[in-house]
Amino acid sequence: MQHKQQRGLTFLGLLVVGIVLAFAGVVVAQVVPTYIEFLAVQKAAQKASAGTTVPEVRSIFDKASQIDDIRSIAGKDLEVGKEGDRVVVSFAYTREIHLSGPAYLVMKYQGRSQ
Repeated sequence: MQHKQQRGLTFLGLLVVGIVLAFAGVVVAQVVPTYIEFLAVQKAAQKASAGTTVPEVRSIFDKASQIDDIRSIAGKDLEVGKEGDRVVVSFAYTREIHLSGPAYLVMKYQGRSQ
């Protein structure tokens, strides 16, 4: 009689894999909203580049921020410049996500209008 060797996860292995997947799910659930906000900031910066003066650009961005509920950056934080005859709006900001104890995940976002 030949014995077949069993393959698979032990209960302890399954528990460890479950904990790791749960932790990853919690982190992803916190990262996704920051990325969605980044996309909204990018869209607002693109809209703001239609302005002709720095105060106008910042005002357009702030109005778009209110609509899209952008809280990480405001019009006063934008860098407004010109390349040739077009206005370029640049931005950079960080978001910190608390993981546990002293551990944080730092997300650095930056971009500019096209």
